[in-house]
Amino acid sequence: MKKIDIIGAGIAGLYVANLLKKNPSYQITIYEKNTSIILDEGYGIQLSVNSIKLLNKIEFNKFKNDKKYNPEKINFYSIKNSKKICDLNISDFNLEDCKYTTLKRSDLIDFLKRDLKDLIKTNHSISKIDQDNNKIKVTFENNQISECDHLIISDGVFSKGKNLILNTNAQPKYNNTLAIRGMISNPSEIDCENISLYLGPDFHHVIYPVNSDRDLNFIAIMKYKLSKEEQKNYILFNDENFIKKILNNIPSEIKKFLYKIEKLKIFPVFVSNNFFKIKNKNIHFIGDAFFAFPPSFAQGASQSIESAYELYKSIENNVGDQFIKNRIKKIKMVNNRSKFNQFAFHLSNPLTNFLRNIFLKRLVKNKKFLNSYLGKIYKS
Repeated sequence: MKKIDIIGAGIAGLYVANLLKKNPSYQITIYEKNTSIILDEGYGIQLSVNSIKLLNKIEFNKFKNDKKYNPEKINFYSIKNSKKICDLNISDFNLEDCKYTTLKRSDLIDFLKRDLKDLIKTNHSISKIDQDNNKIKVTFENNQISECDHLIISDGVFSKGKNLILNTNAQPKYNNTLAIRGMISNPSEIDCENISLYLGPDFHHVIYPVNSDRDLNFIAIMKYKLSKEEQKNYILFNDENFIKKILNNIPSEIKKFLYKIEKLKIFPVFVSNNFFKIKNKNIHFIGDAFFAFPPSFAQGASQSIESAYELYKSIENNVGDQFIKNRIKKIKMVNNRSKFNQFAFHLSNPLTNFLRNIFLKRLVKNKKFLNSYLGKIYKS
């Protein structure tokens, strides 16, 4: 029997555990550094059809319909005047039981962990990894030790496991943007049926429903420089004066949303800087521990699920090298689109904005372009 240890009980780690547990030849244990994996924030995520198809392999299609939502369009607006620019019909990529889906991240986590509770060990923060030809030994800060045949690192963008394996400080880089997020439960004057994307100078925000009650997720990405000291100071992002300073800098046109936002949270956005090769073919990175994208293409969760599925197949078929090659190719594609989207969304010159909007109106109706720009991601 092969023993497989998973570090991190996020989306990627829980999903790959659901797949691996189907094989009676594997003994699975999931180690989570926190004391629980109960999430109360309820912030939203978007899942495109490429990940829904994979989630359906563990019966996501039977998950409660009132806990998720299927928007059909992305409506593009100008922040300056709230005027609609155009809309993109994302339902064109849907299949009968595989549709673009939005929901609360906490509800997705609840779904993923429903059959894994006996496999999860909380309060286990990794401190050391020793490798030899046959076994991998993992030591935790509580002095517990585990030996495994495969080690899956899925502990997020600030992966401690990655640093221990590479023996280097493989830290992500600050994306020069802040994320402002929260929930809107009183959605008057806001589209509750679709995804609303507002574009503005050095700023964009997205609002979308996350369940059948039309609770709305709000997420804004704002260009903002931080010193290296500020980037590391997470206490700063709970400081009332700092929060007021940030909120005073947002476009005046969207301040009307602020009083409606509950559980408002501000945090810096970090992204991966490069790829790292691992000599040991039985140690694997997935999710944000493998690569974290700028949040401008709504593919973070979907790519975490994809990476988990591809790793599962590579372990089953014993083709670890192919997993790395395929993942890097896909990640480069998604990362380039994410960076381009952020650039296009944040244009500040009135002339370039005007030209961007003209191109947007044409591109959202151009099936050849959409099948290339989105289809290569969504249909994989």
